[in-house]
This record gives sequence, structure tokens and C-alpha cells, in this order.
Amino acid sequence: MPPPPPFVSMDAFYLHLLRSCAALPHVAAVHAHIARAHPAASLFLRNSLLAAYCRLGGPLPAARLLDEMPRRNSVSFNLLIDTYSRAGLADHSLGTFARARVSGVKADRFTYAAALATCSRAGDVRTGKAVHALAVLEGLSKGVFVSNSLISMYARCGEMDEARRVFDVADEHDDVSWNSLLSGYVRAGAREEMLKVFALMCRCGLGWNSFALGSVIKCCSSGVDIAGHIAEAVHGCVIKAGLDTDVFLASAMIDMYAKRGALRNAVALFKLVQDPNVIVFNAMIAGFCRDEAAVGKEVMIEALNLYSELLSRGMEPTEFTFSSVLRACNLAGELEFWKQVHCQLLKHSLQGDDYIGSALIDLYSNSGCTEDGYRCFRSLYKQDIVTWTSMISGFVQNELFEKALRLFQELLCYGLKPDLFTISSVMNACASLAVARTGEQIQCFATKSGFNRFSVMGNSCIHMYARSGDVDAATLRFQEMESRDVVSWSAVISSHAQHGCAKDALRIFNEMMDAEVVPNEITFLGVLTACSHGGLVDEGLGYYEIMKMEYGLAPTIKHCTCVVDLLGRAGRLGDAEAFIRDSVFRDDPVVWRSLLASCRIHGDIERGQLVADRIMELEPTSSASYVILYNMYLDAGELSLASKTRDLMKERGVKKEPGLSWIELKSGVHSFVAGDKSHPESNAIYEKLADMLSKIEKVASTGDASRESNDISSREQNLEGCHSEKLAVAFGMIHLPQSAPIRVLKNLRVCRDCHSTMKLISGSENREIILRDAIRFHHFRGGACSCGDYW
Repeated sequence: MPPPPPFVSMDAFYLHLLRSCAALPHVAAVHAHIARAHPAASLFLRNSLLAAYCRLGGPLPAARLLDEMPRRNSVSFNLLIDTYSRAGLADHSLGTFARARVSGVKADRFTYAAALATCSRAGDVRTGKAVHALAVLEGLSKGVFVSNSLISMYARCGEMDEARRVFDVADEHDDVSWNSLLSGYVRAGAREEMLKVFALMCRCGLGWNSFALGSVIKCCSSGVDIAGHIAEAVHGCVIKAGLDTDVFLASAMIDMYAKRGALRNAVALFKLVQDPNVIVFNAMIAGFCRDEAAVGKEVMIEALNLYSELLSRGMEPTEFTFSSVLRACNLAGELEFWKQVHCQLLKHSLQGDDYIGSALIDLYSNSGCTEDGYRCFRSLYKQDIVTWTSMISGFVQNELFEKALRLFQELLCYGLKPDLFTISSVMNACASLAVARTGEQIQCFATKSGFNRFSVMGNSCIHMYARSGDVDAATLRFQEMESRDVVSWSAVISSHAQHGCAKDALRIFNEMMDAEVVPNEITFLGVLTACSHGGLVDEGLGYYEIMKMEYGLAPTIKHCTCVVDLLGRAGRLGDAEAFIRDSVFRDDPVVWRSLLASCRIHGDIERGQLVADRIMELEPTSSASYVILYNMYLDAGELSLASKTRDLMKERGVKKEPGLSWIELKSGVHSFVAGDKSHPESNAIYEKLADMLSKIEKVASTGDASRESNDISSREQNLEGCHSEKLAVAFGMIHLPQSAPIRVLKNLRVCRDCHSTMKLISGSENREIILRDAIRFHHFRGGACSCGDYW
């Protein structure tokens, strides 16, 4: 059959058809026509057909065609080796390479380059060395084409010594040789070796290109160059090579200067770029967000203004643009701006991107807009473990602990495997809710998943058990840890401090010093808290000075509040007031509120009135100060002043936070408020409470116990308004066995009446009661409290 005009041969006709193919069915149709009308097709045509299959159909149809071909050469095998390699099928690719050698086809430099590229992509250096040996036997290893492939393979597999040996023995080098070696050293972090190669390249008189300079710039971005001389020298090389207008190099240098903290240089360079593209803008926006030394609202505003300029120039922002802009919005706290950015994301259909979705969730969570963050989470096309963890952490951050636990349960139902950060966030939720049973289950899950060996997990467990009232379990978990960091030591010290075990906390601190672990601000906060709760005034003041003088740690508001509490509880109210006035936190209501609480403890009404006036001047809408002042007047019998304080609260619209107590049982978490009758077992709870209070009245009429019993009896005649912790304790008495301690959590500070009641109930019922209030833990045993009535 003659070829159709104007083609000189049938091969030329079919080659024209193959070049026109745009999809696999087209190639299959041409293949069928060749098989029927041109059985004597040349090897060149069959290889062209094989190349079309590789390009449009992938390795499977190409492999079938290779098996059917009556004749094959190195080109045939090279095509399939490369196609398998690009598809990630390294075993098939190398198997085809082996098949080519045993079939009698002489492998050429392209065959070895394709096989080495497969080893490079798979990170299989062992097979790469075998291919290298075969290339040596074939006499191809020193040619520039194969040697470049060898350098690239060894560099990608992290074998830079081998890559350098291949480079040194090669017959010749081209730009690819130098660039492969440079990029390999950059990838390996061998900065000094990279600079030596770059210097050698300069001495050899080779012209600089953008790829080589880009590799050097990348290395300078991550290396240590305190004076910045190397970075400036490389910048000079870029200018000398006439590549200062190259936008690729410009963006790389902007990124380099930003990472090095030289934001002014980055900005100056950005302004010199005549026609910046979106990559250059991305580098500058990211640079504003990256310079930790200069991060501030003004810097972030500059980043947002740059984003606005990018849009005004008609450029299309990329995923990287949006990720940087969202970070800038987060740091700047610009709520309205990031809502506009969110709209831009919707416009560009990028709201489903995993990375951007996680950034949006973090952004909304940090601003307290958890519902908006949750909607972003649900709108993601693909919810991986990173986005689940971001949403769970967002709930924990905004104190929506129950929602965090429910979302974690949903994650497990979907069959996803949580990572260490997910588990840590959920454990923090358990710690805040003080649900030890749930925390134990999550700890078991973490142990089965192999996370228990990480110090982060151990620290979370210590925190969870301590917050749940089980200081012994927290200590045991600490002792079981193989690797303890400063967080571990600080957590166990703080747990003992919060439970009133001051001497144990200081003993552990001394053990930490013996272990040569350097304490931080959190460590000393735990130590000062222990001294405060234990009444160890001189020791606490000594540790405060050690923190400042020996470790150079600047006291925070929490440290100063601890010192005020330490002095105030010991009755040194004048010293506490003088300490506040001499501190940098003299205008912070938190430290004054601590002094006000001490004034109430010691009945110093005159000083308490002055302190309360100061707090209300600084923070007129805080309910805590009014409540402390009200109780101080009430304790002193100044009913008229107490009534005026309550009227002042109404006049200023200040509302007291309602008291809430909860207890975890096998059936779940049960919550109560004052005078609560909404619980299904309300009648039984009040009957049990009345029975316990009647036993208190029969307490031996001696000393303080008689006074406390009579006082409580007179105030508890009407159970309608009894505080929430009493209801929770009564509920625990009903359902927990005699041997189990009753653990109750409360969101506010326990009042004196309830404290006295708990002491007497623990004695009359012979039960241990563990109560966590907003300040500390109280362990009631045998009619006494671990705080020694010093809280």
C-alpha cells in the first residue's frame, strides 16, 4: 500500500499521526492501524509509538508494546526504564534495566543515566553503586553525561564523599557537574565544603549561572555568618555576573537577608527589582513574617500592605502568598483584614488546601472565633491529621475542652492515626477538665502507639494527673520517664506545689540541681508557689533572688504575684505592699488582688479598702475584687459595708462568675451549681447532704471543731442555696466505694464555710476528699486539710 501524499513513506505518515496524538485512545488507534496496514514498520517508528505510549499512557501499555516488538534496541529499553522511574515504580524500572543487559542489547550512556535517575528518586544507594560498577566496566563512568548522573545520585542519597570522588575522576565537567555538586553540599548542610567548591569554580574561570548562585545563596540563608560577609560577597558575585535582574536570584537573596535578620537589606533589594513577579513578592512578604527580631504589628502591617500592592498590580497570589499573609494577619491581630483574605481564598478556590486550611483554623482559634475555625475545618476537602490536630488544639486553646475530646473521638472513629501533638493536646484537655479516667485511657492509647517514650507525652501525663488531683500518679510517671527535660522537672515541682507538698517540691528542685538541669521561669514559679502555700517566707524570698541573680531570669507578673502572696499570707502586709510599689508591675491589678486576698485573711479592713480602691481604679469591671472585698466585710461583721459593695456591683453592672463544680465517675462528668436541682438524682443528693450535715452537728464539742460545726450548722439550715462543691461531694459519696477518694473540681476559690464543711465531713464519714479550686488543691483527711487552713 503506497503512502498517502505528500508523505514519502508509510513511516513518515505514521510519525506525523503520532506527533498529533493528544490522548491515549489516539495512540491506540494509530497502533491498530500500523498493526493492520504496516506490519513491516521500522524500529524507529516502533520506538516512536513506544514513546507516545510512555508519554500519554504510562508504563503498562508501553511495557506490553515492548514485549510485542520483534526488534528492540537501547532506545526501546531506555524509554521504558525512564517511564517506570517517573511513575515511582523503581523495582520495575531497574528490572527493565537488568532485562536490557541480559537480552543482548548494548546499554548506552542514556540507559545508565535512566537507571541512576531511578536509584536517585528511590534513594537506593546500594543499587546505585551496582549500576556505577557496571558503568565502570562498560567504560562509561568518566564521561560527562554518566558522571553527572552519578554525582546527582550520590548527592541525593546523602553520599557526598562518593559524589566528590566521581567528580574528581571525571574526564570533563560542565555546568551540570558543578551545579549538582553544589546543590548536593547544600542539601547535606556541608556549608564549608560548598563554599570551597564555589571558590574552585571561580578559580577555574567558569561563568556563574543562576542555578549555581542560587545554591550558594540558599546555603548562606541557613548557615552561620555573624558578620554577614559571605552573604554580601555572594550578592557581589550576582551583580558581577550581571544577574542582579534575575527574579529567581532576587527572590532568593531577599529570602536570605530576611532569614539572617537583615530585613533592611531585604527591603532595599526588593525596591531595586525593576519588574518583580509574584515569587519576589512572596519572598518579601514571607521575609517580613520571618524576621523574629523585628516581628511586631508595624512589620506585619507592612507585609499586608505589600499583599495589597500585589493585588493592585493584577498578580495572581499563590498558595505560598496566602500562607505568609495568614501568618502576618495572625501576628498583627488584624481581624477584618484576614476576613478579606479569607474571601480572596474562596475566590481563588484555595479554601480546601490542607496547609492553608490549617493556617485558617489556627488564625480563627487564636482570635477566639472557634466556630468560624470549625466551619473552615469542615469545609476542607481532605482532612489529614494536621488539620484535625489544629482544630483540637484550637478548642483546647479556647477552653472548649469537651468539644476537643468529642472531636478526638470522632477522629478515632474515622480510622485516622493521631500523632504525638494530637495526643498532647487531648491530654491538656483532660488536665483542664481533671478527668483522670479519660486521661488514663488516652495514656494507654499513647503507650500502644509507641508515643509513651517521648518526653512530651510524659510531661502531658504529669500535668494531667497533677491537675486531676493524683499527685502520686504524677510522681510515678515522672520516675518512669527515661529522658527528663526542664519541662518534666518543672511539671512535677509545680504539681507538688499545687497540692501543698512544699517540702517535697523543694526536695525535687534540689534533685534537679544535682542532675545539672538548668531551671527556667516555670521552674521557679513552681518553687515560689510551693513556698507560698507552705508558708516558707525566707526560703521563697531566697529563691526569688537566686532566680534573678544566679540565673539572670527576669521576674514575670506571676513571679511577683507569688512573692506578694508569700508575704501577705505570712501577715507581712506592709512588706507586700512595698514590694508591689517597687516592682515594674505596680499598675497591674493582679498583684494588688493578691494583696487584697491577704488583707481578708488577716482582717486588715483599712488596708483592704485602700487596696480595693486601687484595683477598682485599674480594673473597674472585674468581679473578683468586689467578691473578695464583700467577703472581707462579711467576715468582719460589717454587714452595711458588704451590702454597699454588692450595690456597687449592681450599679456598675459587674456580675459574679457563677460557681461550678464537677466530678468524674464511670458514667461520665457530672456538673453542679449552687442550689442545683436539675440533676436526675437531685433528691438523693440532698438527702445524703442533709445526713452528712447532721453528723457534723454531733462532732465532739471540743475546740475549733465545735465552733466550726456550730457555725456550719447555723448556715446550712436551708439547703436550697448550698454551694456546688457540697452537692458534688454528696453525689460522690453515693456512688463511690469507701476506699475511693472523692475528687471534686471547682472553677472558683473555695469559701471558708465549704472548707470547714469538707474538713468535718472527711472526719465524720472517714473519707478522703480532694478538692481543686481556682488556687490550689485541698486534700481533706480525718478532719484536717493539707493546706493547714493556709490558702
